[in-house]
Amino acid sequence: MEFAQQLLQYLVSGFSTGAIYALIGLGFAIIYNATGIINFAQGEFVMLGGMLTLFFLNVARFGMIPSIILAILVATLCGVVFNRLAIKPLKKPSPLNLVIITIGGSILMRGLAMLIWDKDTHAVPAFSGSEPLDLAGATILPQHLWIFGITILAIAGNKFFFYYTISGRAMRACSYNSRAASLVGIAVERMVLFSFLLSSALGAVAGIIVAPLTMTSYDVGVMLGLKGFCAAIIGGMSSGIGTVLGGIILGILEALGAGLISSGYKDAIAFIILLLILFVRPQGLFRKAETERV
Repeated sequence: MEFAQQLLQYLVSGFSTGAIYALIGLGFAIIYNATGIINFAQGEFVMLGGMLTLFFLNVARFGMIPSIILAILVATLCGVVFNRLAIKPLKKPSPLNLVIITIGGSILMRGLAMLIWDKDTHAVPAFSGSEPLDLAGATILPQHLWIFGITILAIAGNKFFFYYTISGRAMRACSYNSRAASLVGIAVERMVLFSFLLSSALGAVAGIIVAPLTMTSYDVGVMLGLKGFCAAIIGGMSSGIGTVLGGIILGILEALGAGLISSGYKDAIAFIILLLILFVRPQGLFRKAETERV
């Protein structure tokens, strides 16, 4: 009985962590599908979400809701500026150049965050208290419920945008064939801008909702970004349910490994899974292998 309760606890924790990875992974997938770019600066928007919320709460003295809204808006603006200054000026760059630029952007944003704020770890208040709730013998915090609820809303909103709005359908068209999309009148550059806007907003939301549990600092985005990338790879770089399932699988396996084996292996598990996926099924678990006709 005690082992069953522990197992349930690991699963609850894994689902919560996996939901965060799924949101970050969706940010990776949205940009990749619209532009072919793997944006390794995605984790820094997660960091900005938490740190900006803290700034507006403690320095600007706004309430929680205005602080969250302003943090998302400012982080989204940073994503737009990053696209305009670092990505748009490039003319036919190689994939390696794009990877180097996004890594450089990540380092720059992390360094600026360290200078603007500090190197300390900070706690963001929980949205609705920190009194634990009992769930069939497992302990769940109210913040976990916020994570589940906001993640479901974000995924539903993402689905609605891509399948039921003109801009979303245009972005999907760009992901299939950007040249054909431009020939039928779709503004490809605008769709690329939208992709950065959406991904930075999703990253900021992930950083905000996880900060009350894990706290936040200038370098918190590095590991979260890499694990979000692992979730996207598991899901086949899909901006849909594949990446969501990839994040949840990763979160659960990480929680089980940390609880049943050792917490020292928590971070290593994600990268072991990534290597296995790349070796065994490089197109991801939830994506069919693509064939090219000649």
